[in-house]
Amino acid sequence: MAKDTSYHAQQNILKTEKLRNVLKELPPFCVDFFRSTEDTTSVLTRLNYAYDLRIFFNYLKNETEFFSDKSILTLEATDLNQITLKDLEIYFEYLTYYSNEEDKMRENRDKGKSRKIASLRSFFKYYYKKGILTGNISTLIQTPKIHEKPIIRLSGEEISQIISAVQNGENLTDAQKRYHKITQLRDTAIITLFLSTGIRVSELVGLNISDLDFKKNAFIVTRKGGNRVILYFNEQTAAVINEYLDERKASSDYTLSSPLFMSIQKKRMCVRSIENLVKKYAKIAAPLKNISPHKLRSTYGTLLYNNTGDIYLVADVLGHKDVNTTRKHYAAITENKRKLAATAIDLDKDNDI
Repeated sequence: MAKDTSYHAQQNILKTEKLRNVLKELPPFCVDFFRSTEDTTSVLTRLNYAYDLRIFFNYLKNETEFFSDKSILTLEATDLNQITLKDLEIYFEYLTYYSNEEDKMRENRDKGKSRKIASLRSFFKYYYKKGILTGNISTLIQTPKIHEKPIIRLSGEEISQIISAVQNGENLTDAQKRYHKITQLRDTAIITLFLSTGIRVSELVGLNISDLDFKKNAFIVTRKGGNRVILYFNEQTAAVINEYLDERKASSDYTLSSPLFMSIQKKRMCVRSIENLVKKYAKIAAPLKNISPHKLRSTYGTLLYNNTGDIYLVADVLGHKDVNTTRKHYAAITENKRKLAATAIDLDKDNDI
């Protein structure tokens, strides 16, 4: 893999390699389905399709009578016609708790089960349109309605507390404090960037120093689907990042092509390490909330909407393709507005209607 390949290009290469390996475990005819989706889906979506179909074909092999004496690798597309609605209904129940290819037990809640059924529907739809399936029974599966969870975000006081925790190392363990002395400026820059721009964690880990322009207080990110867009940050964020980069320069750990955020081992930080970093400081600021990088993004989206009232601006900055997604998450009635509603009507007065 070439060293000058961008982070996101490297990730796509790795995902493509994983996809090819999983395809080797599926019936050969499945290649046609994946080829048909290349122009309309990301490699990550196709990889998830492959994982889901691997579960499905293992279920057919291990749990159904017709497929029990057949090899998955010798199945033909026409064999899909032998699958009954009852098979699919049992499969839906099977997804609740099943053994994967490594004989480890896996569990799915309603959201995970629904996603796997959605993959199967796309798969069946393709072969039905190709005339190979005589009917598309996958459309008859009843999936549960997914109830939206309440949006978890930091309050104004908790924002101040998490910034204080990352700057001062308050309430960290002794072991954490030893690392904090080394990573304080980096961690402050990461938390500040999350809270002041709403950047996704995948976007943050992919940043290089060359992606920043301090003359315009702007940086370029690679969004879902590979689009490159410019986002902006304020002077406070610029100062924090510059202080961190000055430390990098002083340690001779600075080139324009270097990752913006590096681990103690001088490697690009990964998504998991960023998630652990956020949770470490969030436990101090908001111990009763499960705060992740995405929750910091929710915090930013809420603040931006509350301060501007412009749902389209929030959608654009966050990179939402559908403004209804933004409206659902960030235009909810606030607690203060609910309190206002409780005192808005006085039944003792004459109320014209």
